[in-house]
Formats: sequence, structure tokens, C-alpha cells
Amino acid sequence: MLIFSGTAHEELARRLASFVGQNLGAVDISRFPDGEIMVKIIENIRGRDVYIVQPICYPPNENLMELLIMIDAARRASAARITAVLPFYGYARQDRKDQPRVPITAKLVANLLVAAGTSRLLTMDLHAQQIQGFFDIPVDHLHAAPVMVKYLRSQNLENPVVVSPDAGGSKMAYAYSEMLRCGLAFVAKQRKGPSEVEAINVVGEVENRNAILVDDLSTTGGTLTEAARILKERGARSVRAAVTHTLITEKGMERLKQSPIEELVTTDSVPKKEWKGCPIKILSVAELLGEALIRIHNNQSVTSLFKISE
Repeated sequence: MLIFSGTAHEELARRLASFVGQNLGAVDISRFPDGEIMVKIIENIRGRDVYIVQPICYPPNENLMELLIMIDAARRASAARITAVLPFYGYARQDRKDQPRVPITAKLVANLLVAAGTSRLLTMDLHAQQIQGFFDIPVDHLHAAPVMVKYLRSQNLENPVVVSPDAGGSKMAYAYSEMLRCGLAFVAKQRKGPSEVEAINVVGEVENRNAILVDDLSTTGGTLTEAARILKERGARSVRAAVTHTLITEKGMERLKQSPIEELVTTDSVPKKEWKGCPIKILSVAELLGEALIRIHNNQSVTSLFKISE
């Protein structure tokens, strides 16, 4: 096994490699004067099991192109198997045609990864589960829930309720409620624009309960903060949020600071930001991904990684 990292999130890749008991593979990534990406793998990888760690986070186009070039370099260097490790799969929100004359970019990214030479994909909490079907190669789809639930249980919240901030996250919220053995509620919302939403109603009992909003992704914070506002209006004792991928913008940070959300629990699937006073707890998924790598390398099942340790 050899583990390489692109420039998107070297810190996570180092933690992952350390858990596996390895150093990161030597690779030289540079830019030509005109901005084109140059990749050179320094060590011999002929016949090796290669893992390339690169979330498609900001800037997504640069990081995606870098990943594709690294995969192509590994394929041309005769690696036996190339697994793309994407803690965060960018462009996942564009997974269907919801209006005329728009692309399905999540499928395009899948095509590009396969065409470049990817043998297998390891990713976490896809925005839409059906993206797995966009690939004609094996996809190992992990969930951050075991890591998140372990932390949430340690908080000993009295009378908790898991809340989905929109209808699309109902399946994820149900899974969390089963793991935490608590109630379930939903917020109905109306989207006014790419970064503006309005919470309309709450379905479920939230009065005098500690609400936990769960979502896979937050960028502008609009959905989360609107949901938190209406939960407090409906009598929730406190509001927390558990979000796998947090790519919060400056506007989103301001919204979080002014919202009733007491704590945002997230993972290090994307690089840390300067949070400037936002109430945030970052949990590492390096061990989860590292354990998956070991199991894939040894041709073992990854199913047990979905279980919650008591």
C-alpha cells in the first residue's frame, strides 16, 4: 500500500497515513508559469496498491484537476490499483436536471475520475446516495455518523430530538435518531435563492427538548440558521447542529454567530478555517478513513465501520 496526498488537505492525509502506520508517498506537485499543474511521483509504484487523498473542496476546479492528473500519473506508472479517497465529493449537489438546460455535473465528475484511471472510490456522506450509481467501478461510501454520534452521546443531552433541516435530509436524520435512540422532527423550508431560505413549519415534537440538526453539507448556513430560528420559536430548549462537511463562507459565519445554534459539530473532511468565534467542534475522520483503507487493501468488508461502539 502507498498513500499519496494532493495539496487540498495534506493534514488529513498525514493523519490517515499515520493511523495506517505509513509515511505519505513522495510526490512533487508544482505549477508551470502559465498556471498548469505538474505532477511527478518520486517513488516506484509499479504493481502497488495506490491511494490518493484529495477532497474536492475550495477551490474545487483546481483540486479536481490536480486529482485527475495524479491519477493519470499513477496509471501511467503501472500502479496495480488506484483508489481515489475523496473525504468530500465536490459538485455533488448537481446530481439531477431540476430545470431545463442544466448539466448533471456530479455524473461528469464520476466520468472524469473513471476515465483518468480510478479503480475504486472511497468517499463519505455523499449529498445524494444515487451518485454511487454514476460510477461503473466499486464505490465505498462511508458515513460520519459513528464519529458524530459518539461525541453527541458524550454530551449527555437530556430529552434530545434529531431534526432534519429539510425534506431531503430525512433519511440521514432518521439514522441519527435510531443511533441516539431519540425522537425525530422535520423542518419544512422554501428556497428563495442559492443562499436564502425560509423555514415554514416544523413537523414533530420539539418543545422543551434539546434539538440536534443533522445535515451532510453547509456552505452559506442559510438552511441551518433558519431551521434553528424556527425551532427556538417552537419552544426548543437548545439547538445544536451536526454537519459532516462544513464549507462555511464569511456570510455563513456571520449567520452562525447570530443564530441560536449553541454548537456546530463537524468533521475535518475539508481543511479547517479560521472560525472567528463561531461555536464549533471539529472531529477527525482520519481513523475511520484509515480503517477503511486497511480493509480495502486486505479485501475485507467495510460494513462494520457503520456500527456505533457503545
